[in-house]
Amino acid sequence: MDKVFIEALEIECVIGIYDWERKIRQPIVLDIEMDSDNRKPAASDNIADTLDYKAISKRLIDFVGQSEFGLVETLAERCCAIILEEFAVTRVRLKLSKVGAVRGAKAVGVILERTRAA
Repeated sequence: MDKVFIEALEIECVIGIYDWERKIRQPIVLDIEMDSDNRKPAASDNIADTLDYKAISKRLIDFVGQSEFGLVETLAERCCAIILEEFAVTRVRLKLSKVGAVRGAKAVGVILERTRAA
């Protein structure tokens, strides 16, 4: 299966379980890989036939920017659900990085792989 990806999509949001984290916005970074059959858009050269990564990015920017989850696990799960339910994607792999969360580490986070229910 072909892949469409969005790499290093940085979004600021309220994320974390500590009181101080509930009062600030922190950056998270999304790396997303989605299964997509690219033969039709390659043959037609028509944007309408593609998996619209700009629309997916905008949807996630809006959602994440307004979210206030405690756990990165919850936020990542919700992002996967949006991609699978709202776009023509059958499988998604999403890496969510919380930048600067642990001293000495560039980022921490989770990697999820989800498929659309049949």
